Amino acid sequence: MAVVKAPNKIRTSGLGSCVGVVLYDEKKNIAGLVHIMLPNSSLGKTTTINEAKFADTGIDTLIAKLKAEGVSPLRLKAKIAGGAQMFQFTVNKDVMRIGPRNVESVKNQLEKHRIPIVAEDTGGNSGRTIQFDPETNMLTIRTVNQGVCEI
Repeated sequence: MAVVKAPNKIRTSGLGSCVGVVLYDEKKNIAGLVHIMLPNSSLGKTTTINEAKFADTGIDTLIAKLKAEGVSPLRLKAKIAGGAQMFQFTVNKDVMRIGPRNVESVKNQLEKHRIPIVAEDTGGNSGRTIQFDPETNMLTIRTVNQGVCEI
């Protein structure tokens, strides 16, 4: 998880079933990114959790960091990418659907905070690397074996 101001850019790689969530303020040219690994902090295996790993805690923490930089939560917009189903399982257990569950949890958290999702590139079965430019508000997505797109 990190926050940047233009002209700096922010990126994360290794988004398989994980979801990259970018929250940004167009007026201030500030953006934050959190790399969500699991849908809910109750899935954590230890008593101390890394808040950035979970949708329910990571988005709240990122909003707090952006507020500390002077961003009004009312101006925040979101772009999301990732949430792939990286492996095919013979049993159709919901617990194995981490990518789709991450996407659903991220969307629920953003809706809870009334942050609109302006664009998304989620699902599929390929990993992604993303980079966000707070100056242009463009999210560049490099998808394995599929090239590059911008949203």
